[in-house]
Amino acid sequence: MRIIGGTAKGHTIKAPKGVDTRPTLDRVRESVFNVLSNRGIFGTHVLDIFSGTGAVAIEALSRGASHVVAVDFKTGKLILENAKHCHVEDRLEIIPRKLSQLKNYIMGRQFDYIFSDPPYENGFIQETIDMVVDCDLLKPEGVLLLEHHKDEAFTLPESWKCIKEQKFGYTMVSYFVNTAERS
Repeated sequence: MRIIGGTAKGHTIKAPKGVDTRPTLDRVRESVFNVLSNRGIFGTHVLDIFSGTGAVAIEALSRGASHVVAVDFKTGKLILENAKHCHVEDRLEIIPRKLSQLKNYIMGRQFDYIFSDPPYENGFIQETIDMVVDCDLLKPEGVLLLEHHKDEAFTLPESWKCIKEQKFGYTMVSYFVNTAERS
């Protein structure tokens, strides 16, 4: 695996041994960041849930994000090692917790982009959506990006709208925004 663009372009990153993680493919990451480059990455605050190798978090930092929070209860040390290798660790915060434990660590914060790439078809997509909504984690112009199995079902609040979908075999990346007016 490698970083696709920005200051760490071309740096390889390590993946954990075994089959516990399913890293986001380089071509999927490249496509996602090409879409986001139109909205702007520089200076943003990003939350990467189920961060795994940290590839999405590091890619965002490499492309100019101000601060990224990477969440993964198993791979925190690996994420830090990869971030140091890419020289972006100074803007990275790692929270080594499960999704069910995350609320207390990020309550009161908001993000421009929230990525979530959980194990497929285990209900984590719905849990992610519920937490993002309940904790008001997304900034008014922010985007929630969910990587999920193409057949996985989930429910969004009425005010949320899908603005883009990308399909990569059985993998789908869906982009959501909250269209509710905020006071």
